[in-house]
Amino acid sequence: MLNHQRSLSELPKMSGPSQAERAVLEEEFNWLLKEEVHAVLKQLQDILKEASRRFTIPTPGLESQLKQENFILGSSTMDQVKGVLTLQGEALTQADINLKTAKSNHAMHFTFRDDKQWKLQQIQDARNHVNQALQLLSGRDESYHFKTGAEVNKLMDAVMLQLTRARNRLTTPAAMTLPELATSGLMKMFTPPMPGDVMVNFYINLSKLCLTVYQLHAMQPNTTKNFRPSGSSVLHNPGAMFELNNAKFEVSQVHKVECVVPWLNNTLVFFTISLQLCQQLKDKISVFSSFWNYRPF
Repeated sequence: MLNHQRSLSELPKMSGPSQAERAVLEEEFNWLLKEEVHAVLKQLQDILKEASRRFTIPTPGLESQLKQENFILGSSTMDQVKGVLTLQGEALTQADINLKTAKSNHAMHFTFRDDKQWKLQQIQDARNHVNQALQLLSGRDESYHFKTGAEVNKLMDAVMLQLTRARNRLTTPAAMTLPELATSGLMKMFTPPMPGDVMVNFYINLSKLCLTVYQLHAMQPNTTKNFRPSGSSVLHNPGAMFELNNAKFEVSQVHKVECVVPWLNNTLVFFTISLQLCQQLKDKISVFSSFWNYRPF
């Protein structure tokens, strides 16, 4: 096989590919379009199917892949919040949380109601983007013949867009306002119900499942001078203020605990490998294009 990188580096020294060289290049390029492209597409499908299986909600035949896993929430700097989360694919099926507040000498204990599960939107969205990438790839089976490098590049760009979006959903948690958190369905998940001066939020950050607990205090009804409502954020700091149902609140304490989810880390690795495969194929196409577009002075 022709050494692409060497040939490309020598391009400025050449007076242009000869007819014989063009014939060899064309034959090799046709081989790439017919054989190597499909080998890469098959490899991408295998990797992304493995990633998708880890996301999907439980269905018959997939229980072993999607077994329930318990994760202990921890922090090296505090013990006000402790807990165990049960994760199955995209669903938090149980949460067992102990919370110590400044007003209470004993820990409050909360669990999910038996009839409730909390779907993690980030995992759902990432799964959907992976499945869209798989649909793009499956539309070009081994019997399909790519005619041009531009056609391959267009497919790779579309796949890379979905993979980048999937990765970004796991690496970039959604910003929310404090009123959005206060009225979230998550606040209705627990038994006993969360007290009115406590709010919680679950989210994914890279390979970690995070729980943030906000302790609030009510501000005086006539407080206006220093009241500045906070905007959207992934994590609100103490002192953040908001208004809900004509009542004003301020965040007094924030506790964040987290746990590493190994399969999320593996999934991020799958995304990186897949993006690299797409880019490498585009680079090979680019090498040939440099020859076709070369015009000696």
